[in-house]
Amino acid sequence: MMTENTIGIIVDDDFASKHIPPYPKPSFISFEHPFRIRSILNHLERNNIFKNNRIIKVEPKIVTESILELAHSKYHIEAIKRISNIGGGLLDEEVFVSDDTYALAKKAVGGAIEAIEGVINGRFNQSFALIRPPGHHAFREKASGLCIFNNIANSILYLRKQLKFNQKIAIIDIDDHFGDGLAQFFYDDPLILYFSIHEFDFTGGDLGMIDELGEGEGLGKNINFPVPAGITNSDFLYCLELLDPIIKEFKPELIIVAAGFDMYFADPIGNCLLTSIAYNKFTERLLKIAEDVCKGKISFILEGGYNIIGLPYCVRAVIKALLKEKYDPPEFEKKFSLSDESKREELEKIKTFLTDLLQTLWDQ
Repeated sequence: MMTENTIGIIVDDDFASKHIPPYPKPSFISFEHPFRIRSILNHLERNNIFKNNRIIKVEPKIVTESILELAHSKYHIEAIKRISNIGGGLLDEEVFVSDDTYALAKKAVGGAIEAIEGVINGRFNQSFALIRPPGHHAFREKASGLCIFNNIANSILYLRKQLKFNQKIAIIDIDDHFGDGLAQFFYDDPLILYFSIHEFDFTGGDLGMIDELGEGEGLGKNINFPVPAGITNSDFLYCLELLDPIIKEFKPELIIVAAGFDMYFADPIGNCLLTSIAYNKFTERLLKIAEDVCKGKISFILEGGYNIIGLPYCVRAVIKALLKEKYDPPEFEKKFSLSDESKREELEKIKTFLTDLLQTLWDQ
């Protein structure tokens, strides 16, 4: 008889109460609010997710400043600590610091480490770290785009330093915005595959372009699939078809998902048209791939997603897929009239161009 999988959910009430933006009214930074986590936890509790005996609630790992220094400069760490100590302030128009930001951002790193380490050591089969602030925009020397410390990068560097885990890892970034900080950490690293699908303004220029393939020994391991605004559920899943052969050829020991949900149709800072069922189907597909290549070892680390009505459904959609249980999307998503205008023609051109670029670097 096959043993059912278990899922570790990393939670802490501090994520649902601290690091409060200074402006209560809509502005870019105001969306990264404790309500994000509170809405998720309330929703999961109402739907009896935590009563499932296959769900294991876990607290974040306690991390020291020396662990932060694996990914970040002392200057950056001290800057965040100092601003927190004086009561907070704005670093720029995209990053705020409150009096408890340093402590919470450090705890977020601990949450990501606990989620990933727990999968590696077999404490649970898959995991989901419900943490904030997010991390994939943070660079070694600075905070950026609502992110203070780079939770995923810090976790991987911790695994290498503390656990001597030097195996291949695939990072799948599904946040609406390109994870520029995360990509930069591993741009020349042959052991890290970074695959990002993100909204892209093709009329201008930005990081996350299709020809950013990595460098040195990491050439071909940085894969960007930029998409136009307005993609639908079917468009999103079509883009991810490219993942299957790449992951099977790469053969990672672990898959980490930078789980941003700001491609959701009602997200205030995204322009795509996904509903929660897209994240459910994505997770089902990814779990099958993971079971083939790495014994199902997947860790989801929360990044963006700022619609506090839709975000909890997206998170539950992922968890239900990991549990291999049926997920029923909410009625308001079923009734909401989304655009039927697929971006498939544009996406086919992007996919063909990307495939041609990768053919010289990958066998399949």
